[in-house]
Amino acid sequence: MTAVNSPSISRVMYVEDDPDIRAIAEIALQDVGGFEIALCESGAVAVETASGFDPELILLDVMMPGMDGPTTLKALRELDGMADVPVIFMTARLQKSEIREYQELGALGVIPKPFDPMTLSEQIAEMVQGAQG
Repeated sequence: MTAVNSPSISRVMYVEDDPDIRAIAEIALQDVGGFEIALCESGAVAVETASGFDPELILLDVMMPGMDGPTTLKALRELDGMADVPVIFMTARLQKSEIREYQELGALGVIPKPFDPMTLSEQIAEMVQGAQG
């Protein structure tokens, strides 16, 4: 099934340590957005899951215990087939210097938390289309 809002992306891996936010994102991405999703509660789980799920986009929380978002991204980039998968960071901290750091790591952009579950898929589509266009 192809997501309605982003025809080039159908499989999304969402990495978030907060179970409540994961549950909201699951509804936003799967039910509203039409994406096939893999939910990961940590960076370590994301690294284990990525190759088998083969995501077309990774949504990555910044502040997580253990491996934070940037560290997780670096680990994911070392896996076969993950070097060019688009990544969008999600965070409540929107400092310009941090956003610049995430973009230097190769992120398409940053979605602020809390996010609107009804428009999350549209925000993703805009960032992906902006990167492709």
